[in-house]
Amino acid sequence: MSNSITLQKLAELVGGTLAEGTPESVITGLNSLMEAMEGEVTFLGNARYLPSLKTTRATAALVPEDLATEEAREGIALIRVKNPTLAFSHAIRHFGPPAVEFVPGVHATATVAADVVYDANKVCIGPHAVIEGGVELGEGCTIHAGAYIGRGVKVGAGCVIHANAVVKEFCVLGKRVILHSGSVIGSDGFGYEMVQGRHQKIDQVGIVQIDDDVEIGSCTTIDRARFGRTWIGEGCKIDNLVQIGHNCTLGKHCIIVSQTGISGSTRLGNYVTMGGQVGVAGHLEIGDKTMFLAKSGITKNIPEPGAYTGYPARPLMEGRKMLSLPAKIPDLLERVRTLEKKLAALEAGTVQA
Repeated sequence: MSNSITLQKLAELVGGTLAEGTPESVITGLNSLMEAMEGEVTFLGNARYLPSLKTTRATAALVPEDLATEEAREGIALIRVKNPTLAFSHAIRHFGPPAVEFVPGVHATATVAADVVYDANKVCIGPHAVIEGGVELGEGCTIHAGAYIGRGVKVGAGCVIHANAVVKEFCVLGKRVILHSGSVIGSDGFGYEMVQGRHQKIDQVGIVQIDDDVEIGSCTTIDRARFGRTWIGEGCKIDNLVQIGHNCTLGKHCIIVSQTGISGSTRLGNYVTMGGQVGVAGHLEIGDKTMFLAKSGITKNIPEPGAYTGYPARPLMEGRKMLSLPAKIPDLLERVRTLEKKLAALEAGTVQA
């Protein structure tokens, strides 16, 4: 970390107001509430960490505008902002390493087919990348080392395909799509029929379409459609290690967290959120603005907005109640055993009713 800055300048940088502290004090770095040291700035992005604001060693903290001064450690400088988490990203950009500069050109070891449509002065293609015939690359694309782009793929302007990511034949990427390392877009859908005691592969001839401003994490796989398209809507953010089956549709601005699996032909509405390890059966309809807590199992259509949890997924309060019941089983069993002993004694006539 470098680029020291005064508290007043930092407040201006993050769009906040310096409420407590000396404007000329110098900040030299940043860190979390628990790990920050003197000279560093931190932030309170979640109310559950409020107690740490009393014990942090940070010199300054970005806090919500309505935070009471007495909630913080005495002597700590407070910069009040509307959204501490978002504001802290400005501090990260200031103190962190510089962004990787876009340097146009094609590395000598890259393999680019003769009929690829692109402007070598407006794209960056790294070492050992492979780009097959018929591909179209928009301006400002960065294809990192070892990435593979199959025949006929269309890549919109400003996309970033990280090292060893794969986009298979005829898939379509919109503008500013980010694919992280190890992701595979357009692998065959999982389709087989049992014929004479053997699994016979069913051809998967559709594509994957990914709309503008989608980001896809490392080692996530999105299967091509059996026919037609698997479609990821604008602005979706998909974590690492997610599986999306063939012919699925995700609406706009969905959040899909790590280890979630969505079976084929399921359709999600807009602004759907799925926590880690959510499992979704195939051929379902999931409505707009639904939220599924981690490890939920979705087995039927859920059209109504709201939060859900459990297996099978139920509305939040009902689901939490169902999840709490198994913990009561040992106590219930002990009570049943006690009642059985009393009943047996009554039947034997050894005790009075």
